[in-house]
Amino acid sequence: MNTIYLDNAATSFPKPPEVERAMVERLRACGNPGRGGHRLAVEAEQTLDRARLALHRLLDGLDPRRFVLTLNGTDALHLAIHGTVHGAADRTSSRAIGEASGSSIPHVVTTVLEHNSVVRAANHLAADGRIELTRVGCDDSGVLDPDDIARAVRRDTALVVFTMASNALGTLQPAAAIIDAIRDRSSALILADAAQIVGAVPLSLAKLGADLVAFPGHKGLLGPMGTGILWIGPEAQPRLDSQVGARIAPVRAGGTGDSRDPLMPAQLPRRFEGGTPNVVGAAGLAAGTEWLLHHGVERIAAHERRLAEELASRLDALAGVRVVGSRNPSVRIGVVSIAIEDVDPAELAATLDAAFGIAVRPGLHCAPGAHEAAGTFPLGTIRASVGPFNEPSHIESLVEAMGEIIDATRPSTPRHDPPAPPPSTPS
Repeated sequence: MNTIYLDNAATSFPKPPEVERAMVERLRACGNPGRGGHRLAVEAEQTLDRARLALHRLLDGLDPRRFVLTLNGTDALHLAIHGTVHGAADRTSSRAIGEASGSSIPHVVTTVLEHNSVVRAANHLAADGRIELTRVGCDDSGVLDPDDIARAVRRDTALVVFTMASNALGTLQPAAAIIDAIRDRSSALILADAAQIVGAVPLSLAKLGADLVAFPGHKGLLGPMGTGILWIGPEAQPRLDSQVGARIAPVRAGGTGDSRDPLMPAQLPRRFEGGTPNVVGAAGLAAGTEWLLHHGVERIAAHERRLAEELASRLDALAGVRVVGSRNPSVRIGVVSIAIEDVDPAELAATLDAAFGIAVRPGLHCAPGAHEAAGTFPLGTIRASVGPFNEPSHIESLVEAMGEIIDATRPSTPRHDPPAPPPSTPS
């Protein structure tokens, strides 16, 4: 049975054939970048540069060196969160960052929509007494209010973290308005989680205004798993050749190719890339990003939006099905999350896979706060997420399969035969 893949919010599939070819080619001839002058080492370094340049061209990133290659999206978020908290704590030791509120630890603001990559990192820091944490709610359609976030920000706030699109509900957030509202009240660094945005929605990092943007390489960028990116803006690392004014500190240290400095070098991206990088993954990441540059993110976004709108409309018409999140297509990405009355999402997903060959994702999608806000906690929802290689026939197949399953789970109506006519009476 050929699988109809509708789980692109978890990881994109299939990958363009160029991605596989690039990875195999690099695997067959891969040296350690920055650690030798021989041809294989130089070519490995060029592979990393190629990935950064492709990302810069796609995302308008001011300078290719601002793209730090990480282990995955979670790693990128942790480098930003822990690095900012570490940097704020360093400054606290020399000048009281929390003097205005009487706090001696950094204040961090997040939202209920965040992925566990943010939620658990922040919770651990708060439990350890390293940060003071404020979490902002959303409306009943899963959209954040910029004014709510602005009101949560204080003069001593070190970091604000928000998702640009909910992976659980599919809601696109008003990122520009959120950033503007924060800027009016605080000089806090702003970290945007762009996991569901990059490669799926046109984005200019230069115009966005965030200080830090984290995202994986294996979702919208169509690269392999085990790749991620942290973009570091001018306010977080003002000069590419100096540590002066830097507000995010490195949280791990290792080899970078130049061993003379006893500390991590000041220059981006080396400051945050200690150790041997995933060169084979970077080759695939570069190829996936170049594929997007060739085909156009605007075109892909329009294609995915059409499929998601059709899917949401068709599923909403099924008995007992509720599409979760905003129904406004202008604030929705290619994610459709549904709850079905009296149906366990895990059982439904298993049936779709086993009986119909359709891959969707059930549960809380690593974002329990989003489901609490939507009223779908603790079972969660069924999430169908489209990608550039999905077709209208895939939507039709899912809707038909869902209809069959729902009909089979509903109790049948007892049949009531009409009463027999009374016996005829002789006249």
